[in-house]
Amino acid sequence: MIPVNPAFMNTQLFFNPVNRQQKDFWHRDCQYDHDLDSQKRVIKETQVLHLRVPLFDELGMELVPGTHKRWDNDEEFDVRQEVNGRVSSENLSAGKSIGLAAGDVLVFSADMIHRGLYGLDRLALDILVFDSSADYIDYVDDDCLPDSLMFDKIDDPRLYKNTIQLKSQGQSLNNDATPCW
Repeated sequence: MIPVNPAFMNTQLFFNPVNRQQKDFWHRDCQYDHDLDSQKRVIKETQVLHLRVPLFDELGMELVPGTHKRWDNDEEFDVRQEVNGRVSSENLSAGKSIGLAAGDVLVFSADMIHRGLYGLDRLALDILVFDSSADYIDYVDDDCLPDSLMFDKIDDPRLYKNTIQLKSQGQSLNNDATPCW
């Protein structure tokens, strides 16, 4: 899905919310950092992938296929943005559930309309990878990158080397970004 120079962004740990009343909610990751026009551009021009590895069997994810390459239809927009009387926890007619067992790997676009499904003993590690032609280096934390001793133990360190190369090209890293686990 990222044919040229994919780069490591970070890792994230997902678990059931502390607030047990919180409901599963539809979103695109890009909606948290971009206005609507920028979201449309990001979806067309860049790619960020989640590689989800559940550590325990879990209910999994619900995805809307194809939305990593297109903008929302009216139903999707209204639910995701909570407008016109809709809420982000409503079911979407095109949503597809994917149950996950411990050790599975699910690869999906961060910009695809999706939601995690709470319940069971949800604990999943996500590894995020981005298209190095995009401007996502600010989401990388130095503490998430391997040091020189670790490189010798990594069979194929290209993801990390691409990230380090981007950093060395003068792009600054934000050390307050999402932490690695």
